[in-house]
Amino acid sequence: MNQVAVVVLAGTDSKSDLGRVVNALQTVKECDEHDDEVELIFDGAGTQWIPELSDESHPYHALFTTVEAYARACEYCVSAFDVEEGVAGSNVEPDGEYEGHPSIRSLVDDGYEIITF
Repeated sequence: MNQVAVVVLAGTDSKSDLGRVVNALQTVKECDEHDDEVELIFDGAGTQWIPELSDESHPYHALFTTVEAYARACEYCVSAFDVEEGVAGSNVEPDGEYEGHPSIRSLVDDGYEIITF
C-alpha cells in the first residue's frame, strides 16, 4: 500500500489551473481505488478551488465529491484568499498544524510521497 499526499497549489485563473486540479482529483480517486493511504491538501491559491468545486453546477463537482473526504485546506490560506465562507460550506476541514499551515514535513516523516499540482 502506498502513502500519497496530493497538494493543490494551482489557483483558479486559467484553463491550465483547471487541468491541474482535475489531475489532482483523479490522482486521489485512483489512489483510493487501490486502497492507498491518501491525503488531498488545498494550499495557497489552491484553496480557491474548494468553493468552486463545491458548487453543484461545476463540471467537476461529482469528481470532487468522490474525494472530498480526503481533503483539508490550509487554515492560513483560506483566510488569505478570502474563501472562509466557501470552505465552511464544504466538508473540507481547515488544517493549521504548523503555524497555521498543513505540515508537509510530518507527511514526509510518515513516509508519504508528495505530489504537487
